[in-house]
Amino acid sequence: MTTTPGSPEYLDGSSDGPTGPQGPEGSAHAGDHGNDNRKRLIALGAIVAGGAVVAGGAWAATSFFATGAQPAEALPDSTIAYMSVDLDPSGGQKIEAIKMLRKFPAFTDKVNLDTDDDLRERFFEEVTKSGECQDLDYAADVKPWLGSRAAMAAVDLGEDEPAPVGVVQVTDAGKAEDGMATLVEKCGGAEDTGDGAGGWVVDGDWMVIAETEEIAQQVVDATDGGTLSGDAAFGQWTGEAGDDGFMTMYVAKAAAQYLNDAAGMGAMLGGMPMDGSEMGDEQVPEELQQLIDKFDGAAATVRFDDGAVEVEYAMSNYQEDMTKFLDSETGVDMVGSLPEDTVAAMGFSLEKGWADALYDYLKKSLPSEADTFDEQLAQFEDETGLAFPEDVETLLGEGVTVSLGSGIDPDAITNGGPGEVPAGIRIKGDADEIQSVLDKISELAGPEAAEFLQVSEGDGYAVLALQDDYRSKLESGGDLAGSDGYAKVVDSGDAQTVIYVNFDVDDDWLVRLSDEMGGGAEVSDNLAPLSAFGVTGWVDGDVVHGQLKLTTN
Repeated sequence: MTTTPGSPEYLDGSSDGPTGPQGPEGSAHAGDHGNDNRKRLIALGAIVAGGAVVAGGAWAATSFFATGAQPAEALPDSTIAYMSVDLDPSGGQKIEAIKMLRKFPAFTDKVNLDTDDDLRERFFEEVTKSGECQDLDYAADVKPWLGSRAAMAAVDLGEDEPAPVGVVQVTDAGKAEDGMATLVEKCGGAEDTGDGAGGWVVDGDWMVIAETEEIAQQVVDATDGGTLSGDAAFGQWTGEAGDDGFMTMYVAKAAAQYLNDAAGMGAMLGGMPMDGSEMGDEQVPEELQQLIDKFDGAAATVRFDDGAVEVEYAMSNYQEDMTKFLDSETGVDMVGSLPEDTVAAMGFSLEKGWADALYDYLKKSLPSEADTFDEQLAQFEDETGLAFPEDVETLLGEGVTVSLGSGIDPDAITNGGPGEVPAGIRIKGDADEIQSVLDKISELAGPEAAEFLQVSEGDGYAVLALQDDYRSKLESGGDLAGSDGYAKVVDSGDAQTVIYVNFDVDDDWLVRLSDEMGGGAEVSDNLAPLSAFGVTGWVDGDVVHGQLKLTTN
């Protein structure tokens, strides 16, 4: 791949394809010029399929809700992995997205897209500039047949490995056939060569591109037994990932079998004696095998929503024995009651019994090390005086927040040490019991650390802080959840874990620090539009959800 700083990545036409050469002789679109033509045609497939996806990802702000037919209609229900993009979404959302990204000078300087630009044309212009397809005329050779939607996928066709394919929407089937022939010719290949270098099949409104025409036809034929768009699991997981967006990703349950194969190979190699005298046991660890068996699918969506770029994902909860200990909103509520000028914060909850469960999980994951785990734990308790799991669970209580407040002063921190950092921890638990555990740690850490391991009480929580002023703020609490920045990036309704960063407080702290550290005007100008960032996670039965949001001023 070739890139320039600040610009999207594009597939280099001279690079190797995703898989090695294969295919039947006599393909209508294949060649006999060996590896060069093979590379060219695979690169061409990447140009019209993978390139569209990469361009869509790089130009995220120009795309939003997908409308109409989608590439999943052209793929069989045996597809195990899928990523699609829509380069011509509904106009209103496209305008909103471009307006948002045009706040960043680097976007305007490097990309400079307007709301009525044709993203496909912009992409092919970049391909031409890179030295590939120099004689290609977008208006004459590409625009008459290329649609706005594309996908990359891995399809199980019953072979040892899934087949990588691309799917591209076409607006005219006849022109698409001629157009691909023109691409082959003008981008350095030859349409009538015959070495099984690769191929494509146009079927209705879609072109399927694969390493060989035979594979492409197999993919088309396989849709007769059911399409990905009609698959219940695909619908379930993409639905769990929320509203449609400009990019959709999906991983099927069947993909776990390839993880299983990889895990088995890893176990085999891991069990191989150093002297090579005997092959190790090709056995996947029981705990890992259980996780593989429990995996049921995953999906993610990237979109723009209410002035924010948003990524939402959902995946099967294949670690229920652990996630059940996070099933509380306590930590998120604690973050919501931090001071409103909080710069950054993280909050989570822990149900009683989590430490033992984590310890058991680690032992099962590494069964050969189980006895060593017990020995090391006993040694740790003897040397520290700490009791496991009692002291560990006491120390973290029912919920924890770690936060950074306003008043960041690099010079003061450099000259004054940790005591000048406005950082602290709040714990929902008994302050006296927590202090007893910290006293044991203080004896080990020494007097310099001990001064920062003193607990105070405030607003119903035990408080530790590096800076006295910030300790007072944490003891008093606040209404961070009621602030505009927090509300825009954190949906606390279902959240059980949260990470939050506010770029606007503390005199635009990120821009200020960049200036003080000599970042330069260009860096500061591109940091200035950032407003807030939030990550939330929650478990709903057998589904794990997550959401990331970034807003601008």
